[in-house]
Amino acid sequence: MSDMNVAVVCGGVGAARLLRGFVGFVPPEQLTAIANVGDDMVLHGLHISPDLDTIVYTLADAVSAERGWGLEGETWQAMETIARYSETVSRNSDAADSGWDLDWFSLGDRDLGTHLFRTQAILGGAKLDEVTQQIVATWGLDLRLLPVTNDRLRTMVDTADHGEISFQEYFVGHQHSVPVSGVRFDGAEQATPAPGVVDALEGADRIVIAPSNPAVSIDPVLAVPGVRAILERRRDDVVVVSPIVGGKALKGPADRLLVELGREASVVGVAEWYADVVGTVVIDNVDADHAPAIEALGLKAVVTNTIMSTPDITRSLAHTTLTR
Repeated sequence: MSDMNVAVVCGGVGAARLLRGFVGFVPPEQLTAIANVGDDMVLHGLHISPDLDTIVYTLADAVSAERGWGLEGETWQAMETIARYSETVSRNSDAADSGWDLDWFSLGDRDLGTHLFRTQAILGGAKLDEVTQQIVATWGLDLRLLPVTNDRLRTMVDTADHGEISFQEYFVGHQHSVPVSGVRFDGAEQATPAPGVVDALEGADRIVIAPSNPAVSIDPVLAVPGVRAILERRRDDVVVVSPIVGGKALKGPADRLLVELGREASVVGVAEWYADVVGTVVIDNVDADHAPAIEALGLKAVVTNTIMSTPDITRSLAHTTLTR
C-alpha cells in the first residue's frame, strides 16, 4: 500500500476506528483524514470540535473506552461547579427564562484544556486547520487531519416538537430521541474547503467514506462547495463502509435518521444515499443477501466483516477498502 494515496472522509467514532486500521500500513504522508465540523459549537465561550477531537483521542489511545468520546481518566470538577451555578439559576425564574441552561453538555477537565487551547489560538488569528495540526502533533500523532472547512458550518436539525435546533441540542440535549423531518447545513454555501482538502481528494488513489452517519456526519462534509463535485466525478475511486449492519446502527441514530429522511434502514438505504458519489459499498457479512440489490443500483458490493471489534478486524477492513 506504500504507493497509494488515501483520503478518508470522516465523522467521529466510526471514522476514528477505521483510521486506526489505516495507520501502520499507509504511510502518514499518504493518508489524509477530512473531518466533519458541522457538529462544532461554541459553549462557555469555547470552540468545541467533537469529531476532530474524537479522531485525535482515539488514535492517541486516550479516548474513553466507556463513552467512545472524551478522554480516559477524566475528572468533572468544572462541570460540577457549573451544575451548582445552574441549580441556583433554576431557582430564579427570571434567570431561568433567560437561557442560562449551562450544564447540559458535559466537558471533562482534561478535555477542557483542548478547547481552551483551540479557542485562544483562533482568537489570536490561527485557522482551525492550523490549530488541529498542532493538537495532532502534541498527541504524538503522525497524521494529516484536516477540518473540511475553516469557516463556520453548523448542522441544523428540523424537528416537529422543537422546531429547528442545532445538532448538539438534538444529539446531546434530546439524546437524539425526537423525530427529524429535515437537516440543513448553515453556512455551507459561503464556506470554502480548508487548505489541502481539494488537493487531498484530487490526489487520492482511493477516497474512503468512513462508517459514519450519512445525514449528519458525512453530508456536512459534502455540503462544502466543491467537495461533492469531486466525489461525483471520481465516484469509481470512492468506497463507503456502511454504518448500518443488519438494519441497525452500531452507534447513534443513523438507522432512525435514514427512515425519517425517506430511506430504509439497511445497507441498500445507505447505497441509495451515496449512489451519486460512490462506486463501491462495503457491507457486513450479515447483509450479504443485500449485495444484489446494491449492484442493481450500478454499484459494486463488497462483503466482509465490518464490525471493528479487534485490531486485526479493523486492519483487515481498512485493507479491504483499498484493494477491492
